[in-house]
Amino acid sequence: MQNGHPDTITPLTASDPSSERLQRLVSEQKSRKKWLLVQPVSNTSMMVDSGTVSMPLNLLMVATLAGELFDVTFIDERLGDTVPEDLSGYDVVAITSRTLNATKAYAIADNAKAQGKIVILGGVHPTMLNDEAREHCSSVVYGEIESVWTELATDVLLGSMKEVYKASALKPMTNMRHPDFTHALQSKRSKKYSSLIPILATKGCPVGCNFCTTPTIYGKNYRYREIDFVIDEMKYHQERLGKEKINLSFMDDNISFRPKYFMELLEEMSKIGVRWNANISMNFLHKPEVAELAGRSGCDLLSIGFESLNPETLKSVHKGSNRLDNYGTVVSNLHKNGIAIQGYFMFGFDNDSEESFQLTYDFIMENQIEFPVFSLVTPFPGTPYYDEMKPRLRHFDWDKYDTYHYMFEPEKLGGEKLLENFVKLQKEVYKGRAIMQRMKGKPLNWVWFVNYMMHRFTKKLTPEMYL
Repeated sequence: MQNGHPDTITPLTASDPSSERLQRLVSEQKSRKKWLLVQPVSNTSMMVDSGTVSMPLNLLMVATLAGELFDVTFIDERLGDTVPEDLSGYDVVAITSRTLNATKAYAIADNAKAQGKIVILGGVHPTMLNDEAREHCSSVVYGEIESVWTELATDVLLGSMKEVYKASALKPMTNMRHPDFTHALQSKRSKKYSSLIPILATKGCPVGCNFCTTPTIYGKNYRYREIDFVIDEMKYHQERLGKEKINLSFMDDNISFRPKYFMELLEEMSKIGVRWNANISMNFLHKPEVAELAGRSGCDLLSIGFESLNPETLKSVHKGSNRLDNYGTVVSNLHKNGIAIQGYFMFGFDNDSEESFQLTYDFIMENQIEFPVFSLVTPFPGTPYYDEMKPRLRHFDWDKYDTYHYMFEPEKLGGEKLLENFVKLQKEVYKGRAIMQRMKGKPLNWVWFVNYMMHRFTKKLTPEMYL
């Protein structure tokens, strides 16, 4: 970006010698190398990639960077796009992967590698298990690609790839360019993308919950973009879509960690008429002024990881920002300002008992949580929690690392009782009567539709589905 305008991109030809070398190599190309970028679909049996899906912001950032120097083809299997078996039209195949679609990503990578292509794997799973990922590709991008892009692109042009690209230091986000959405929108099936526009203001999270991958991917340092640039990106989307009231979804892991920055951003957003949602920690939501400003700036919904109603469980996972005595205050503050809550609740911890499910049900109903989301504890590879729980894990089938499969036997409850209660809770919360009670007095919007879909989905649940 230059002059704060999101339509322009900071050129690579700064005074950085490595950037100048890259530009020279680009100018010497007889023809532009061809990249295939792939967002794989997951093989999980649950509703992970069904219905509308969000635009893959990280892969769009790769497409934006690569598109300046190379010819880029963008494929999102979640839309129904298919990766060709014959990859002779491409020089580079780059695939992003989470744990739950790692098996699919590896299959695509193996095929590309067998055809002699430069194969790059990036995303959460290859970062957390880069030794495993290296068996399927030429190179693994460890963490974010922006911080290693110049080196990676140079090596692609030279045809001399390193096994792992890992930044010695992560780049500041100050002048971070916005992604070029045309790469994703070229698909004939792009209407399957959610109308929520993904946007990023910050990266990193210093909290360090022991089940979280964020510190490894984006670091424990908290980085953020200049507010003017974030607002300009929002205005760019308003112009692109020809309307003021656009719906934005922040992809930040912890957008409110720096309260001063967060409040200044919201104050500026309140002037431009957008609607938005975000994941947010509970650090400051007990303060009425935070919820008031969020509502005034156009917030429709906040996603909050309540995780558990058991203080011992919260302590065991280092979820220090969650204080049970604040839960009710946080909910009340948001509801008073017209903000709906997507509440996340996890089960399967060693401290869980049958009472944990009843406490959670009572909390959800009493506080009218609009969109409760339930998951089973899943120790993800590369996290401290995974290392701790590895001897107890039932399997290492990555397709089932989707937070909806039973991973280990909890000490107090046992597996059978865990799944029985897990299914029962979901059915009870999404009964028609319970939906009416939770949603009483709420505006008729998409959250009602989500509840209706969950009502249909939960009616079919059985404990066996989670094995």
